[in-house]
Amino acid sequence: MQVLQADKVILDTAEHFDKMSYRNRYRISGANNSILLTVPLVNGRNQHTPMAEVLIHNAEHWQVQHWRTLVSVYKRSPYFEHYEPELKRLYEQEFTRLLDFNRAGMQWVLRQLKPGFTTEETSVYLKEYGDEVTDLRALKKYAPAFKKYYQVFEDRIGFVPDLSILDLLFSEGPGVVDWLSS
Repeated sequence: MQVLQADKVILDTAEHFDKMSYRNRYRISGANNSILLTVPLVNGRNQHTPMAEVLIHNAEHWQVQHWRTLVSVYKRSPYFEHYEPELKRLYEQEFTRLLDFNRAGMQWVLRQLKPGFTTEETSVYLKEYGDEVTDLRALKKYAPAFKKYYQVFEDRIGFVPDLSILDLLFSEGPGVVDWLSS
């Protein structure tokens, strides 16, 4: 995985919201199929504003729905109980901006993975970076050729690629970094 091999990861807070990307949604495995969990946005997906200004539509109580779905799907996974207390706090906190939720989620994941890179944020949009930077902003779907890992519903629906890092963490636990690096 390219990110784990990086020295530095830059979060572009000035880029414009890109619909059909993973900036406000993530996929998990369900009993019958994968489930797409989406953070609802003020003005919907037709945003023409920098990421730092994209607002979450909190009237829909999406965090309660997302948390209940995660518990329902993963409560029997090998490592859910290990991550549950700290992750639950993320879903109990109300966020106004999508960037704040994404940042908090990324920080939570980084605390679990303990990668060897540093992170920083930009406040000025750059259309292109030099050749020394791997730009992943335009990535709409990332389905790397990962080796299979245990998934809760694999016996029912088969192995499902392209799921949230949560699925991998709940299945593989603290050994995820070694698994990702291999």
